Amino acid sequence: MDILTLGPEAPHRVVLFATGAGGDPTRYRPLLERLADEGCRVVAPHFGQFRVPGRPSESELLARPRGLVEALATQADPGTEVVAIGHSIGAWAVLCLAGAVPQGPDDTPLRTVREPRIRRAVLYAPAAGRFAAPGALDALTIPLLVLAGGKDTVTPPEQALHLRTAPAEVEVRVLPDAGHFAFMHTPPPGITEAPPSDPAQLLTEITEATVRFVSGHPEAR
Repeated sequence: MDILTLGPEAPHRVVLFATGAGGDPTRYRPLLERLADEGCRVVAPHFGQFRVPGRPSESELLARPRGLVEALATQADPGTEVVAIGHSIGAWAVLCLAGAVPQGPDDTPLRTVREPRIRRAVLYAPAAGRFAAPGALDALTIPLLVLAGGKDTVTPPEQALHLRTAPAEVEVRVLPDAGHFAFMHTPPPGITEAPPSDPAQLLTEITEATVRFVSGHPEAR
């Protein structure tokens, strides 16, 4: 497995980063470098793209949380605190690791791996529609910061707002000017959604909110 790692080798905190469907963490590199500058060890595995875009198979879905756990096992000491960050299907995988139970492509529950070391998580435009079944979020108890795009047509903000039903401390912020790909510093080619009015400023806001949450600092209001 190809894993992007940044930051100190003996950190006080590990950030496990889960990419979106494209599978390339370098598209978020400025964010990851900022976290490394804060003293975090960043562990961000690469994943292959889905064979059919937008329609992953059960095996492709299950490979995402499993690959994250495997990457963490090879790159982080067992006693180190872990914070997870995920975008889109990566956020789906983080929710699985935190105990949420998704429905698979055939609408039956998927039993995925969990990672009990994750203490908190940041989710960007989460693909949370598959956690709508009764009880799917019952075991989700870690604090979550959820950032959704008000103009997102891939994972609409209603999916993020549903996460408030979990028995956890869940803060959902809808960014009115953001689409699905506005969370990436280098979006993939061929994207047709309208960019934010000020992409650089939006990415700065996303990055700083993430750093504060990862570090456990309260948000300035």
